[in-house]
Amino acid sequence: MKNKSARTESWHPRAWQAQSLLLAYPDERFEQYLPLTARVAATLPEHVAGPLARFTAHAERTATTDLAAAYVATFDHRKRCCPYLTYYGHGDTRRRGLALLKLKQAYTAAGWRLADDELPDHLAVVLEFAATEPATGLRLLTGHRAGLELLRLALNDEGSPWAHLLDAVSATLPPLAGDDREAVARLAAQGPPEEQVGLDPYASPVFLPDPVVGGPR
Repeated sequence: MKNKSARTESWHPRAWQAQSLLLAYPDERFEQYLPLTARVAATLPEHVAGPLARFTAHAERTATTDLAAAYVATFDHRKRCCPYLTYYGHGDTRRRGLALLKLKQAYTAAGWRLADDELPDHLAVVLEFAATEPATGLRLLTGHRAGLELLRLALNDEGSPWAHLLDAVSATLPPLAGDDREAVARLAAQGPPEEQVGLDPYASPVFLPDPVVGGPR
């Protein structure tokens, strides 16, 4: 899916970096991110800043251990809330392995190296990359727009506080075009492919990896 009107704004990197930090697993460093992301939100347009501020307010009044438990229950135990973007288009099929490889190649071409415990399609990872390489990052985010929107809708349906972050991510992207809407509707109706074949060179065919301490960052 392509949108010829897609272009980066000067505030995009700040927004994507803040969203990346808040979408990572809430570890012992998470509390340190909250005042930083609150300051960043104050510099962003309201349609992006508002959802960020709502999530930050929730996180500030929630114990980190409770937030971490909710994160695992939301993202690791509910397939419809999968944070791994290539899953929506490819499921756990061989095509997903190729999509993961293409993402990693895009990162490598930009001189960006993943940690060994990171998959390249976790939304927090894609956003962190977009913050450092805005033009390429915007292309990757819009290319996975259908999956992003399905995740956003699922989190809103669940009443999840992370829905605010997906609202903020969506607000950084161009309005949905006709083909984007059709892709979202098609994925919502059909779901991802179900062929289980393994994801070489990305480890086993299990749906989600166990949460890593520190999570994607």
